[in-house]
Amino acid sequence: MGETNEQPPPPPPVAAPPPMMAMMVPPVGAGAIHPPHEQFHHLNYCVHSNPSWVQVAALAFLHYLVMLGSTVMLASVIVPAMGGNAGDKARVIQSLLFMSGINTLIQTLIGTRLPTVMNASFAFVVPVLSIAREIESNNDLLNDHERFKHTMRTAQGALIVASILNMILGFSTIWAAYAKKFSPVIMTPVVCVVGLGLFEIGFPQVGKCVEIGLPMLILAVLVQQYVPNYFGYIHPRVTFLFERYSLLLCIGIVWAFAAILTAAGAYDHVSLKTQQHCRTDKSRLISSAPWVKVPLPFQWGPPIFTAGHSFGMMGAVLVAAFESTGAHFATARLAGATPPPAHVLSRSVGLQGIGMFLGGIFSCPTGSSVSVENIGLLGLTKVGSRRVVQISTGFMIFFSLFGKFGAFFASIPLPIFAAIYCILFGIVAAVGVSFMQFANKNSMRNIYIIGLSLFLGISIPQYFNEYTSSADGRGPARTNAGWFNDIINTVFASGPTVALIVASVLDNTLEFRGYESDRGLSWFQPFLRRHKGYSDPRNEEFYSFPIRVHDFIPSRFL
Repeated sequence: MGETNEQPPPPPPVAAPPPMMAMMVPPVGAGAIHPPHEQFHHLNYCVHSNPSWVQVAALAFLHYLVMLGSTVMLASVIVPAMGGNAGDKARVIQSLLFMSGINTLIQTLIGTRLPTVMNASFAFVVPVLSIAREIESNNDLLNDHERFKHTMRTAQGALIVASILNMILGFSTIWAAYAKKFSPVIMTPVVCVVGLGLFEIGFPQVGKCVEIGLPMLILAVLVQQYVPNYFGYIHPRVTFLFERYSLLLCIGIVWAFAAILTAAGAYDHVSLKTQQHCRTDKSRLISSAPWVKVPLPFQWGPPIFTAGHSFGMMGAVLVAAFESTGAHFATARLAGATPPPAHVLSRSVGLQGIGMFLGGIFSCPTGSSVSVENIGLLGLTKVGSRRVVQISTGFMIFFSLFGKFGAFFASIPLPIFAAIYCILFGIVAAVGVSFMQFANKNSMRNIYIIGLSLFLGISIPQYFNEYTSSADGRGPARTNAGWFNDIINTVFASGPTVALIVASVLDNTLEFRGYESDRGLSWFQPFLRRHKGYSDPRNEEFYSFPIRVHDFIPSRFL
């Protein structure tokens, strides 16, 4: 057949996409600009790598200073309400610091093995103040010091009994069974609220002495962030020093500025409340603290055990477990570790109960939970080393024994600490957002769960706290059963607890079958479980014990 010159018909014209669709269509070959990363790439030291001993000592002291602020804040709230004076407050701070050092060692050695500082928890304020109010109303003839001792003994007895709850939850692996239901969709709002839920001890405390707190906040941002970025070209050590140790410099500068204002008489004619927040000599901790004082068991007398107060304290113990669980996930991210497995979280909760039991014996009115501000410090300094936190326990124990030296640093005005917390809590909240990268960010189901959990985790505690502050110190729950009131008012005043409960229920009941990939379970579950062939092998690298204890203790308890 001969060739033909006929041309094939032209293709039909293609209609141009609507303007909005044209904008949404990515160019050919375009991919994710920032793909998900299991670990932060800007950390200088992860959980099992260590800087030099000089750097370790400096960073350990910084960790001590950061946790000291919240300890003093907590003691300043509960001790006056219990009838205590400045000397009682100094001894309570010493006991809390001592047990913080002991509990931190327990957790970093045989607990989660993460670089988490265990500090006195604000979750115990509600039951302790409830005990104080009841004793004040029933013992009108006691003087303030006797009332303080009676309240302390009652709080210690309640803490000793309530701590058994965490031991049961942890060592029976009930908490592990619950933790296996976690997903990135759950952890996103929980870790966010771990940071955001503490906003009351952030800028509201800065504003109580704005001429000290605000310069501290601005100076910390400028020195820690801008100086290394704009002047780091002068010498590499400039970036290194200012990124890692700028907080120590800023604290020293603003503390000296506060001392100058105090000596110059700037606060001689202001209100007593302003003097307490601004002056460097108003706390009276240095004059009332003993030179050497070993925190002894039951130093205020034998504990008083009452069923009602013990049940009420269980609400705070449970809240400490919820809050610490969310905090451990934030710590793992900032320390370069994998998410903590379920059995490790359960083990940690059980040991947390043991730490509270010991705290009740060593005259602490409150239990402990993970210090959120120290988690933020891991991210700020980019050092997630376990050794740094373990060495910081030496400072906690040392300054708890030598009271005058510890009181010297405890006299730093609280707005200085609050300014630091504005930065550190914000870092922790932002870490929560990073968990969303492992789930489907475009799923309306996930958006609904995260949004509702995040909002309720902030809104419900705000309602309970506002009600409490405006209604003679009592929360919304006002039944005839005081212990029930304490449990309800404590649980729902905790943002991370509310967020974890709401997110867990929604994520495990709302379209949960067939959406494993959207929920991020394909990435999350190998870290949470310990079955051979299914669990991530890196878990052993981060969470195994320093010695072989499997030969002596059954694996189901580890």
